[in-house]
Amino acid sequence: MKDSEEPSNKRVKPVAKSNSLTGVITPVKTPALKRIGQSISRSISFRTEARPLPPAPLRSRSKASSFPRRRNSQCWSDTVESHDLTAKEIKRQEVIYELTQGEKQLIEDLSLVKKVYYEPMLKLDIMTESELGQIFGTLDSLIPLHQDLLARLERLRGSEKTVGEVGPTLINWFPCLEAYVTYCCNQVGAKALLDQKKQEKRVEHFLRLCQESSFSRKLDLWNFLDLPRSRLVKYPLLLKEIQKCTPPDHPDEDSLPDALDLIQSIVAEVNKKTGEAECQFYRRGLIYLEESQRLPEIQQSRFLYCHGELKNNKGQRLHVFLFELAVVLTRPGEDRDGGQMFNVYRQPLPNALLNLEEIPDGEAGGGGTFRGAFTGGNDKVKNCFRVSSRGRSKAHSYSLQANDSFSKQQWITCLRQAIVQSRDRNAHTSQSQLSMHPDPALCHISTRSTEKRLEMIILPPFLPVSLSFSLTPVTGQRREVDFQCRPMDEQ
Repeated sequence: MKDSEEPSNKRVKPVAKSNSLTGVITPVKTPALKRIGQSISRSISFRTEARPLPPAPLRSRSKASSFPRRRNSQCWSDTVESHDLTAKEIKRQEVIYELTQGEKQLIEDLSLVKKVYYEPMLKLDIMTESELGQIFGTLDSLIPLHQDLLARLERLRGSEKTVGEVGPTLINWFPCLEAYVTYCCNQVGAKALLDQKKQEKRVEHFLRLCQESSFSRKLDLWNFLDLPRSRLVKYPLLLKEIQKCTPPDHPDEDSLPDALDLIQSIVAEVNKKTGEAECQFYRRGLIYLEESQRLPEIQQSRFLYCHGELKNNKGQRLHVFLFELAVVLTRPGEDRDGGQMFNVYRQPLPNALLNLEEIPDGEAGGGGTFRGAFTGGNDKVKNCFRVSSRGRSKAHSYSLQANDSFSKQQWITCLRQAIVQSRDRNAHTSQSQLSMHPDPALCHISTRSTEKRLEMIILPPFLPVSLSFSLTPVTGQRREVDFQCRPMDEQ
């Protein structure tokens, strides 16, 4: 009782005002505005959807980035003094505001790249104008596109800083994003050239100084060049969140699904074209040591499932490409100009003829050197699998080791998908060819329409003695045909 009467000496630390969406939360009884931040932060995810733009090289799972936060962000609720909106409408305004702020930040970053990287390197003759054009691509033309969207979104904000209908504006603007096809298709070659130029001391020194400067926020040049692609795949996620927060009687209820379908189709088209460009780029970099290695399946492949570093059973590091129709093992190298090339190692394997086998951890396989090469003879063999061919004159089998279990599982998943789709493709092609060129032994049936009778024909001996069915001849005219046949030995 005495303790309860004494004043408390404990200090209560005031909650600092947050600059992010998560800062909208307060665990006590407060207006709806401050109760929804946590749900927003959980529901909005800016990860790339399945099948990202081009398939990147498989890497080990890395630690969280130590880069500083992009910049101090601000919520929509920080820009208004008071309102009488529902919790759902507050969430909707927060997401629309995030869409608007994201455009503003992208414009700032792209302008920074032009001013801090492109122009100084050109003036200082660190790279030629042609090399800079290959690395930066059409990035300069993307700035006006996003400036246009930003202006449109800002015009939608009313006197109370709220946005009503946003769907029609996005439907009218999204077709401008088709310009991303050209930019993203160029990125594969741009990244390869940038990595090559980084080997030069002047280039490396300039880029390092820029990255260490405060304006870069510890991001390197490629991080900035990849921002447009990252922004593109974020639009469907933002639209889904806006749609989730839109009530049934809202004017956006009808237009948002159309806008979402439109942006998803654009992203899919950019993904497709970029994948084709990446496939062509790496196909051109393959150096064949033997003519027999030039499988038609490699040239017919339109995209890559994945590619990355693996070890063989001799402990040699290989760069493996899983194309649409073939898997190719290579050894990386450089050409005379320092560009990257890939010497094809052993015989490539068609995906339709692949057998895939997971090797359990600790199990030796693929010859006596397998365990010693992978582990030094002491530890257990881990993260290994085997691919082999079937149905060809000479069988080939390759035992491979991934860097870790996560990378192994990625390879296993991609290989299974490639095998299934390649076999389905071959089966579909065979059926199409069969319909176009049927077997003469089964289709050599002649009829005389005038007499309406079927002539006697000779059929293969494996058919039954009597047979009665209806069929459609190759002529395309449907006829109901009943006939009997006899084995050839009774002919």
